Amino acid sequence: MSAEIPVVTNYLISRLSREEQNRFLQHCESTELVFGDILCETDQPIQYVYFPLAGFISLVISMEGHQPLEVGLIGNEGMLGATLALEVADAPLKAVVQGSGSALRMTAAQFQHELRNSPSMLSTLNRYLYVLVMQLSQTAACTHFHEIEPRLARWLLMTHDRAHADHFHLTQEYLADMLGVRRSSITIAAGKLQQQKLISYIRGDINILDRKKLEAVSCECYSLLNDHYARLFP
Repeated sequence: MSAEIPVVTNYLISRLSREEQNRFLQHCESTELVFGDILCETDQPIQYVYFPLAGFISLVISMEGHQPLEVGLIGNEGMLGATLALEVADAPLKAVVQGSGSALRMTAAQFQHELRNSPSMLSTLNRYLYVLVMQLSQTAACTHFHEIEPRLARWLLMTHDRAHADHFHLTQEYLADMLGVRRSSITIAAGKLQQQKLISYIRGDINILDRKKLEAVSCECYSLLNDHYARLFP
């Protein structure tokens, strides 16, 4: 079933010419992103690529004896499966839907065919892959060097950007897994942000109350990642 999308809201697709967009969309189908769904597993063949329209996807790494750690986040600014542009068929990381929504998807084989016939899409993906590498490396440094409270603020801002809403639902257990910390640490950090009236957090329901002040509390990683994206996708 081909997608009927009058206005493309995925930024990577929107950078294509109208003619290329129309051709590209003929091979896409609409799909729902359901919280908790696993879209691909590490070292397993990529079956589909996903272009989120609403909702967002976590890139997660797991190590034996340790809880999972989120190392990347994909919303409608990007896509899942971009490494196919490197002619690597297997997924480098596990991908889990973190925010429910919708996406366009295409089979991996069709996507590789489209790349061979669309230099502009290939060029866009090369730049996006650079952004992903920067996100992965910045997240690694952030996890090692920064305190939990500014890390949580950064993560909430990144989620806020991709949720396109001031409200979203995430349990403390899930937040702890994503940041690679104990649940008690999330309780303390979220409590401090609540005391400053930056967020409200009740039974997993998070509301962003003061985004500007939340940006001030966040570590510099948030602005650095945004600057990288803005520079490559002006």
